[in-house]
Amino acid sequence: MINISNNRKRLDLVVTELFPKYSRSQIKNWILQGRVKVNGITTFIPKKKVLGNESIIISFPLIKEEKKDLAQNIKLNILYEDDYLIIINKTANLLVCPGIKQTEGTIFNSLLYHYPSNILLPRAGIVHRLDKDTTGLMIIAKTILSQNRLIELIKYRKIIREYEAIVIGNIKESYGKIDKPIARHFSKRIHMIISSRGKPSTTHYKVIERFHNYTRISLRLESGRTHQIRVHMKSIGYPLVGDTLYGGNSHEKFRVYQNLLNRQALHAIMLEFYHPITFTKIYCRIPLPDDMKNFLDMLKNNHINYC
Repeated sequence: MINISNNRKRLDLVVTELFPKYSRSQIKNWILQGRVKVNGITTFIPKKKVLGNESIIISFPLIKEEKKDLAQNIKLNILYEDDYLIIINKTANLLVCPGIKQTEGTIFNSLLYHYPSNILLPRAGIVHRLDKDTTGLMIIAKTILSQNRLIELIKYRKIIREYEAIVIGNIKESYGKIDKPIARHFSKRIHMIISSRGKPSTTHYKVIERFHNYTRISLRLESGRTHQIRVHMKSIGYPLVGDTLYGGNSHEKFRVYQNLLNRQALHAIMLEFYHPITFTKIYCRIPLPDDMKNFLDMLKNNHINYC
């Protein structure tokens, strides 16, 4: 039982802030299951407003009760593994964690199958996420100590994460910095927007290659907000190719070649950090996936490219 002083916030947001190791979708699910009481009364409404100084009682599910029967034999492309962590190359169309609409076929389900002891870790050891259709490198912990330390490394920007993307439009400057706060859209649940009420967010980008109407860029993040790269690039007029959520699939030229790339052109290409337990330096870099390479080949063969 906890007393809270948050004023006029949604119940699911308040509980998520109090227990950050659990995802908002997980908290929302518990509320819908009747596991949360406000001032002694069970509520089933995640968006219920909390006025301040309420008493909240949460009936946490037992670990095995919550996760039983969720293990699935889904193959992961493991690039590095030791006793404390693994690094995978995530494929497209693969969700990281279950949500209300999809409870199976995720990296979370796969981890419970291949690493049964990870059932004891929050989010089965997942320390950061990639969007469902973003490909590339992800770190997953195998012990609670390594998970906590990896989360700290991310929090204090000690893990360098580099991405590559293809955007619509010609970016004229060779380098750029986008420093704009990001918040969840007030009515569209899965959309993020630039907003003064949002969390500070900074993205650095660098032009790798220019084509007619397209630019290939690399990006590094100082923060890790949901859809950060996609929202930031859209905000300066260069949405990611294939991004159905933020307008990157509406370009007339892209529609002709959409069969080559039916997702946002975003790939987590590099990770660099010091191991949370052994403190040895880990550097991992992987090639672009075939769909992005094929799209770039098409641009090179059919358009004038220049730098």
